[in-house]
Amino acid sequence: MINKFASDYLVVGAGAMGMAFTDVLIAETDATVTIVDRHARPGGHWNDSYPFVRLHQPSSFYGVNSRNLGSDTKDFAGWNAGLYELASGTEVVTYFEQVMIQQFLPSGRVRYLPMSEYRGDGLIRGLTSGKDTVVHARKTVDATYMNVTVPAVTPPSYEVMVGVQCIPPNELPSIREASDGYVVIGGGKTAIDSCLWLLSNNVDSEAIRWVVPRDQWMLDRAYIQPGSEFAERVMLRQVETMEIAAASTSSDQMFDRLLEEGILLQLDAAVRPTMYRCCTVTMLELEELRRIADVIRLGHVQRIGRDRIDLDGGTIATSPNTVHVDCTADGLARRPIRPVFENSFLTLQTVRTCQQVFSAAFIAHVEATYEDEAIKNELCTVVPHPDDTLDWVRTTMENALNSIKWNADPNLKTWLSNARLDGFAGSGAPRQSAGPAGDDLLRRMREATPSALTKLSTYLVEGRQLG
Repeated sequence: MINKFASDYLVVGAGAMGMAFTDVLIAETDATVTIVDRHARPGGHWNDSYPFVRLHQPSSFYGVNSRNLGSDTKDFAGWNAGLYELASGTEVVTYFEQVMIQQFLPSGRVRYLPMSEYRGDGLIRGLTSGKDTVVHARKTVDATYMNVTVPAVTPPSYEVMVGVQCIPPNELPSIREASDGYVVIGGGKTAIDSCLWLLSNNVDSEAIRWVVPRDQWMLDRAYIQPGSEFAERVMLRQVETMEIAAASTSSDQMFDRLLEEGILLQLDAAVRPTMYRCCTVTMLELEELRRIADVIRLGHVQRIGRDRIDLDGGTIATSPNTVHVDCTADGLARRPIRPVFENSFLTLQTVRTCQQVFSAAFIAHVEATYEDEAIKNELCTVVPHPDDTLDWVRTTMENALNSIKWNADPNLKTWLSNARLDGFAGSGAPRQSAGPAGDDLLRRMREATPSALTKLSTYLVEGRQLG
């Protein structure tokens, strides 16, 4: 017999976005919510992440709006010393489980179906039981659209011959024998984490080769911090970014200035990055990464054999006793933009670049507050994940345009000022705690923004024409 029940909302996915959306929805409405997910615990891809993964942003900017993640303390050792804590993957999963067990379920308005697969049209199938459930929902929320993937559940995109040691980062802590060396494959966050993990475990930098298909622009984590101690310099960095854009004479000249001022960082001063994925590092981490001299820039790996690695632009030697670490899963894939609100269907996407949980919480507030679908979609203009240099231009412009819209709405301005997840406008945000200097910085921001937006728009058009 098929179990049937009604629910105001059916949220597909108990990952970070689904949890953040549900948190605000049940706080601001009396709606009932059913959450379905394939994992046994809330947290989405965090359940599959490598054991040494950590957030690349302070814990205080992550999770759900109603509950702090972490203890709001700074690290006093390691490469993040002096900056606010970065939750581990285990901490994140435990946190989301606590949110579910201690907040959502006791509300009496949330039903949670783990180890279950959504089949469409309200049909849910239990993965372990095989039993079907039908949910009659007023609205369905797709919290899986951003499609975060991790190496542990994503096979390599290249051919791996028999006898080759090719592992996801998850298996690095299980290594018990020395090898001929390590080849880290990928240029993103996961590859950076894997390189740093190897270095932190006394692997000589000479024993590490790093295959980087594209160098990436990086952000200094010291300028992405909560609290009054960092408020003025964080806000100053935002102002300087707009002033540099406003004063620039070309896109290349703008990026030169951003590099000079440390607003953007690069691995190798001789190699101009072409990728931008919102990756953050500390200067100590960047110094460590620069110890790896053998950085291979020959494009993507096509095949790993027992004695050679074939890449787009050439071949390098390897050996059966070399450990190849696959870090190529696209954790921040670009997806086609969809309207967030489409009648009775919501598709959660980022409305501030690379801020998934804030975006989901914001969308929930808009859903709870506004009736007109056109207005809701206008407020929730999607800012998709960036991928290349031009996307830095695009996301900087689109983030600013969204912020202007939001601050023009008194309701949204008030909500943002109290939103824990909003590191730009919330109660712990720079403009709220920068002190007397804050007024001057706001004046400079207002003066620079119109010209900056004009320049960024011009560079975006020029870049698209060249592309």
